[in-house]
Amino acid sequence: MREIRVIGDPVLRTPAEPVADFDRDLRRLIDEMFEAMYAAEGVGLAGPQIGISRRLFVYDCSGRKGHVVNPVLTVDDAAEILDEEGCLSVPGRQTGRPLYAPTARAAGVSVAGFDRLGRPVRLKARGLLARCFQHETDHLDGTLYVDRLAKETRRKILLQTP
Repeated sequence: MREIRVIGDPVLRTPAEPVADFDRDLRRLIDEMFEAMYAAEGVGLAGPQIGISRRLFVYDCSGRKGHVVNPVLTVDDAAEILDEEGCLSVPGRQTGRPLYAPTARAAGVSVAGFDRLGRPVRLKARGLLARCFQHETDHLDGTLYVDRLAKETRRKILLQTP
């Protein structure tokens, strides 16, 4: 099983490279990402979170399950929604569970990319799924949700991480 990388690991701060080969190795990687996400009880997981600096993520959120390779995110509804957000890569030192904080995200987004076979996909999302797509796409750009928090809130969260 792939290990979830935690804050402090350089792979989480490095923009991921596009996926070039839509082959058996990619399909196996996507399956392993789902396995790691479910084992950690997450709703989304990006390549860098398991140490793979490639632009892809998996999700199982709001009744929808899938993956997107080389995603491009577009904001459809820029109204900001403030809601609790956490991350498997930002665990608490005491519990090992994600630390949550109110995080602003766009209300609605679209993601365009490819499936595991290289076929184009385009997904629209609102609510929790839109938050998930934004969160996972941030990972691919080397951004963590804590980067979006107010300075004092970010400090409180980081003081609790390993």
